[in-house]
Amino acid sequence: MNSDILLLRQTFDVELNAARSLSDLEHVKVKYLGKKGPVNDFMKHLKNIEPEMRPSFGKVINDIKEYISASICDKESVLVRQEDNDRFAEERLDVTLPGRTRHVGRKHVLTQALDDMLDILIGMSFSVQYGPDIDSDYYNFGALNFAVDHPARDMQDTFYLSSSMLLRTHTSNVQVRALETHQPPIRIIAPGKVYRNETITARSHVFFHQVELFYIDEGVTFADLQQTIHEFLTKFFRTNVELRLRPSYFPFVQPGIEIDVRCLNCRGFGCSLCKQTGWLEVAGAGMVHPEVLKNGGIDPEKYTGFAWGMGVERLVMLMNGIKDIRQFTENDIRFLRQFTSV
Repeated sequence: MNSDILLLRQTFDVELNAARSLSDLEHVKVKYLGKKGPVNDFMKHLKNIEPEMRPSFGKVINDIKEYISASICDKESVLVRQEDNDRFAEERLDVTLPGRTRHVGRKHVLTQALDDMLDILIGMSFSVQYGPDIDSDYYNFGALNFAVDHPARDMQDTFYLSSSMLLRTHTSNVQVRALETHQPPIRIIAPGKVYRNETITARSHVFFHQVELFYIDEGVTFADLQQTIHEFLTKFFRTNVELRLRPSYFPFVQPGIEIDVRCLNCRGFGCSLCKQTGWLEVAGAGMVHPEVLKNGGIDPEKYTGFAWGMGVERLVMLMNGIKDIRQFTENDIRFLRQFTSV
């Protein structure tokens, strides 16, 4: 058996020296120390040896096993260092190359604008209240004095989820909820997403962001509405804007108006953004309809109020001369990087 073990050691040394990678070494390890390897075979045959000879032969087998294990361990350390050196050689840095630019994360341009709008309005003593994106027909239409056959209820304009539930078409759905839970004076701003079943074009989308503002108290007048919106837009655009008020119809206000701002892109001379008119519509507004006040449990004989809603995208387009509303949702990093956040 001693000659067999000596031959085993010589054969092992040859194959160990031939191993050039960790996978080769693993193959050698399994071959000699595995369950079907020669060392294990010697252990199995030990029972056939005479009892008085077993201790000496057992020591010889244990010595060769320890020798093979230690040799494999030493070889593994050498191969690991070698592979690390090879990898480092491939990955070594050229310090003369320019560094990689790290692009700092920032808020989306619409989030920046919405934060700015809320900061201004909170500074004007309005508080923020949110409403659900999925709402009932009552809060989105019925409580706001929309007639049952009003065109806005039609499937062409509204995303209905059932006969009574829908994706809100405006953040005005917060109005009656606020009237039901607050007592005048009420000064509320309601920001959020709204949804319209419209064709996507450069000027319209199926969803956009809106801010609704309404103020209910004794003695609120149309002059208060006009002055409030002028102050807000002047602070938002950081310039004294010129407004134009046009009569319009909205079921939840009486009288209703549409508010235009002289185009900041062309200064009123006409461009593609304002469709050559020199003006751009930014909000719909008016005095809160008495029926809406009644639906919210507020006495219209004692209280009056105004409301107006603005599209955030429209204001950002006007401020930055953006001509296509679709750019806000296309996630083009080249477009988004133009807008830095504080």
